[in-house]
Amino acid sequence: MKAGLFLSLLLASGGATHAGSVRTDVLDAPDTTQVHLIYLHGRIIENAGPRPTDPRFGLYDYPAVLDALSARGAVVISAPRPPGTDMAAYAGVVVSQVESLIARGVPPGRIAVVGFSKGGGIATRVSSYLRRPEVRFVLLAACLGGPVPSHLRLTGRVLSIHEISDDLAGSCAPLARQPEPPRVFEEIEINTGKQHGAFYQPLPAWIDPALDWIHDGGRPDAAATEPTSE
Repeated sequence: MKAGLFLSLLLASGGATHAGSVRTDVLDAPDTTQVHLIYLHGRIIENAGPRPTDPRFGLYDYPAVLDALSARGAVVISAPRPPGTDMAAYAGVVVSQVESLIARGVPPGRIAVVGFSKGGGIATRVSSYLRRPEVRFVLLAACLGGPVPSHLRLTGRVLSIHEISDDLAGSCAPLARQPEPPRVFEEIEINTGKQHGAFYQPLPAWIDPALDWIHDGGRPDAAATEPTSE
């Protein structure tokens, strides 16, 4: 989907009410006082557009999620990916976006990468490749189980959020326990009963802790931690 068409759909869906702004790429001259948040959507958007409906999980309201993520004044950067996007290759694109922001004067501590499902898989790879300890990450239903990829290492200040009823994704703690752990790691379980679809809508159960982490959290002087949820 072209960037102009995507932004038109966003505004038509109510996106004009956000406190920050939503863009499809980084600016050449970003405001270095603002938080810059890169959001990586789930796989379904690649194939079905910005407001698809899944038979199990319902409507994925991508524009509403972007709007909610900008509510505290962040510049949100997000664009629909093409079908079949390779996660490692796209992670390289995001690393370039982050490095571009830093080169233009945005402090690493004012940059966050948020990814859901496949987007969360991309975000874990960004974390592994970037190796910037002050950049913040929010992983939403990002770890799908199975063996932990031996080549991945979470770095930065990482918050993982997963839904108890989700039968597709679970804890990211095994990934955080790899050698050379992230600067900070915390994990939250939510319980909405909506399975993977909990992240299809901007529910306060995950939006609020994600925004707290992005704008105020990450505990600047803390060491990496184990998740506290049972």
